[in-house]
Amino acid sequence: MKKKNVSRRSFIKNSATTAAVFTIVPRYVLGGRGYVAPSDKLNIACIGIGGMGGADVMSVESENIIALCDVDAQRGAASFKRHPKAKKYKDFRIMLEKEHKHIDAVTVSTPDHTHAVAAMAAIKSGKHVYCQKPLAHDVYEVRMLTEEAKKEGVVTQMGIQIHATDALKLGVEMIKTGMIGKVHKIDLWSCKGYVKGDMSKPFVAIPKDKVPELPVPGTLDWDLWLGTAPYRRYHPQYLPAKWRHWWDFGSGRLGDMACHIMDPAFWALDLKAPYSIEAHPQRFTEDTVPESTEVRWEFEGEGDQPPVTITWYDGFSRPFLPKEVGQDFELPSQGGLYYGDQGILLIPHIPTAKNPPTLLPVSRMNDFKRPAQLFSRELNHYQEWIRACKEGKQPAANFDYSGPLTETVLLGNVAAKAGKRIFWDTENMNIINMPEANKFLRREYRKGWSL
Repeated sequence: MKKKNVSRRSFIKNSATTAAVFTIVPRYVLGGRGYVAPSDKLNIACIGIGGMGGADVMSVESENIIALCDVDAQRGAASFKRHPKAKKYKDFRIMLEKEHKHIDAVTVSTPDHTHAVAAMAAIKSGKHVYCQKPLAHDVYEVRMLTEEAKKEGVVTQMGIQIHATDALKLGVEMIKTGMIGKVHKIDLWSCKGYVKGDMSKPFVAIPKDKVPELPVPGTLDWDLWLGTAPYRRYHPQYLPAKWRHWWDFGSGRLGDMACHIMDPAFWALDLKAPYSIEAHPQRFTEDTVPESTEVRWEFEGEGDQPPVTITWYDGFSRPFLPKEVGQDFELPSQGGLYYGDQGILLIPHIPTAKNPPTLLPVSRMNDFKRPAQLFSRELNHYQEWIRACKEGKQPAANFDYSGPLTETVLLGNVAAKAGKRIFWDTENMNIINMPEANKFLRREYRKGWSL
């Protein structure tokens, strides 16, 4: 058979045609599930777009916001208006089904009780996920999310934005480089109140069986807002934001603030899971969270790290001032005291250049020299996640890190409900000394909802 000669012009023409064919193949097919070329913009869908969710939308709008979902049209109005070309949805399940082929990544910024089902649906669809803290409402949900994200190979990040700040990284570096020696005790606290005015006043709640019949606002889909939670009548005592008071929807001050404030402790000491947890809650019911809580977690030492005790104080409960600082010293309203065998470090809840991590007594800062830099200061928390999605790497607060952190936080609520010190087997997700308390690790979903 006569060999056919192919001219250089024909070869280039045919090659160009072949290349053109490949350009129409979806990028997730070319690069694997969840793949996005670094030069491309992510196509992001956002679930829960009012309040903190609105801030999350704005923080990722360097990319393509292609779909927005909120059960309350009024609550989400600002985000809808800001992104008029984005598809609008009330039910995230419908959004993920209809927009599946177009979405690369999802943000989840709903109340706690919906975090897990929304994030899990996105993960099982092969989408990268940014989920606000706490990662989920229940310990069981957190574990399932962590495991599924690893199985699916998606890029994840929990919304602890302070994790990426220069000043918090400095505090962690001060501990990791031994500036206060070996840490054996940590006091954490949050005096944040959810109701304006005197925070020592108890939250006055109408019992759910006595809630009057009120009309649901026309902009709100109350059934969808309830989601996984048992049905109850609509009342403005639940939303917006007030849902944190209720066990069915929130996880109290622990769920609200402890993921932030415990973060540097977990990071600096490479903590994994406590072996015991004891809580002393004040003024709470089967329906509403404590008005004030003290929780104590105990961690075994590993390697050259000694055992560590972390104590949490919230509401009107505060840690004692260390005698070394003097009586004139005033603690910030939220933060942490780190006790090492060579000194004490204060890390405010939101450390900044003007309010940095501080050695105590403050006179120790007179000859302060910055420790060796261990972490880059390149990107903020959101951009770190966005870049990781494009490069196929995991950012610093991915679920492998933030999952165990959140489990530890939520075990404080489990101990509060248990009413006694509990001993924790993290490998088997089991309370060793009080099996009946395992029911607090997982709640039953309302019919029609599942992970």
